[in-house]
Amino acid sequence: MSKKHRAFLKWAGGKYGLSDVIVKMLPKGEHLIEPFVGAGSIFLNTDYKSYTLNDINQDLINLYKILQKQPDAFIKDAKALFTPENNQAEHYYQLRAEFNASNDSYFRSLVFLYMNRHGYNGLCRYNKSGGYNVPFGKYKRPYFPELELNYFAEKAQKATFVCEGYRDTFARVKEGDVIYCDPPYVPLSKTASFTSYAGNGFGLDEQADLANAAEEVCAKLPVSVLISNHDTIWTRKIYEHAFKVKPIKVARTISQKATKRKKVGELLALYKELT
Repeated sequence: MSKKHRAFLKWAGGKYGLSDVIVKMLPKGEHLIEPFVGAGSIFLNTDYKSYTLNDINQDLINLYKILQKQPDAFIKDAKALFTPENNQAEHYYQLRAEFNASNDSYFRSLVFLYMNRHGYNGLCRYNKSGGYNVPFGKYKRPYFPELELNYFAEKAQKATFVCEGYRDTFARVKEGDVIYCDPPYVPLSKTASFTSYAGNGFGLDEQADLANAAEEVCAKLPVSVLISNHDTIWTRKIYEHAFKVKPIKVARTISQKATKRKKVGELLALYKELT
């Protein structure tokens, strides 16, 4: 694919910058399964015939389903929220409160996109009771991703969206499938906190279990699994049975100032290449 496509959401750990490396390492196949789709940069920059895209975040998956089925109406309604008036703390917190009080998936999807672009640093975070709690971001003019929304909606016609645990998504795998896993990363230091993923912690037990799931499915079926993570002694250990482990260096912003970046070690672990 010649032109790279950006996700319409800001997303911590998004794979746009790494998509070229990841896509090169992904085996060919008919169907790509992503148990941790996030903002969907790999989905957007690959060309499989069909996709199964999962995430544990119900708001994210509801948004994708609505955009898939009602793109024109949704994009029009979402754009109406991107006004100078709504780019004020008072309006942001009012909409956030309405979002947290609402059970309407269409309304929540509109405000989810609005908060993603108006909230602090593009974070997606919930408190223990499930309330979205990202503060106002104070951006001069939040970007409305109309082109990106339209491309995602078009590409989504090839996709099935699901919201479940990664083990349930692995249970869907069929012969010849390709699976790409981008879980919340293992912390680089002992002091770093584990990623709170949609209100569900993803700790060392889950990291090891994901590696086991990759080994298990490849032992049963002729499929391939590619997993991305930080490059640490521990991840090297849990991925020791992979067919191939590729270390990569990634420029990472370490403060609000985008100029402060450092190289961080990541890796890609490939299990059982398709032949």
